[in-house]
Amino acid sequence: MSLHLETERLTMRPWAESDIEDYRALIAERGGGLPTVEDARGRITSQLAGTARTGIALLTIRRRAEDDFIGYCGLLVGRATVEEPEIGYELSRRAHGFGYATEAARAVLDAAIATGRSRLWATVRDWNAPSFRVLEKLGFERHHVTTDDRGELVWLTRALP
Repeated sequence: MSLHLETERLTMRPWAESDIEDYRALIAERGGGLPTVEDARGRITSQLAGTARTGIALLTIRRRAEDDFIGYCGLLVGRATVEEPEIGYELSRRAHGFGYATEAARAVLDAAIATGRSRLWATVRDWNAPSFRVLEKLGFERHHVTTDDRGELVWLTRALP
């Protein structure tokens, strides 16, 4: 997949060392505390290694006009496969409600189509209504539900042309 995507309002690119502080802040918003610099660096290094191995990536999202980090979006193996990867995204709270997740995910969906893949997956916790709305706009449909130690996990899928 293309590792540099642009939309009307966003630019998306692979992770860099300069993203560590923004990534730490994003993770802290989840409520589990601020990860160490070493932990954030390790996660970014792992992401880049995975991209080198699979050719797919979670890309940072920056608003073009402000040139500020607002989150990430992309493809990952996650609970799926390289042939039928998951789409994933996370935005900082200050970026919620402006359509950025849908815009970024649409760009990633188009990039996935360009690779010739036939299907994408998404997994969403049953409480995450905003993510369900984003995926619905992109044509994802519920496939099945599983349960793990954190509760119900809804699996959605979308066939690609």
